[in-house]
Amino acid sequence: MSSAQHWNEVYSAKPADKVGWYTPHLNTSLNWIQELSLEPHEAIIDVGGGASTLVDDLLDGGHSNIIVLDLSKCAIQLTQERLGARFSSVTWMEGDVTEAKLPTQHYRLWHDRAVFHFLVQPKERRRYKDALLKALRIDGFVIVGTFSPDAPPQCSGLPVQRYTADTLSKCFGDKFELRRHQYESHTTPSGIKQSYVFCLYQRKA
Repeated sequence: MSSAQHWNEVYSAKPADKVGWYTPHLNTSLNWIQELSLEPHEAIIDVGGGASTLVDDLLDGGHSNIIVLDLSKCAIQLTQERLGARFSSVTWMEGDVTEAKLPTQHYRLWHDRAVFHFLVQPKERRRYKDALLKALRIDGFVIVGTFSPDAPPQCSGLPVQRYTADTLSKCFGDKFELRRHQYESHTTPSGIKQSYVFCLYQRKA
């Protein structure tokens, strides 16, 4: 089964607010984005945005250049339906971030909650980083959330790579400066606790 088929089955089997990673609002990401004081027109890409509510909150905050990229057509459709007429204000990309054709030095903010930790092979992580370095502006920001060491070794039936802030920073390399990080516990809709680490980076000149 391909990755796209796997995630389409996941989103077809449960309502979007019942999947393990669901949260009504990505408060850590939203707070950090607000503190960055981005201009409304600056491009923000939500990698693996799927059925996340981040796009709703960004639109509510006045952002007008939002791109949602996800493997799952089903997840994208769910979000479009939830947004109603506002869906046309967003650019939608269906595909794998490690293979997607992204514009060069275009995005001011790259957001990823829980995609990077599914890349358990070094070659996958290299392709992800290549895509990031191509698409992010020199002064751009990256917000990444992954499972931390206390989290389960799997999510949605797939293995994950768990990180501390230090190991994640080593993985991203010296072209990114760690601006802040935060560990937090996420409680799934079924009541299971999952440990995350969130990191905010800025790309160096």
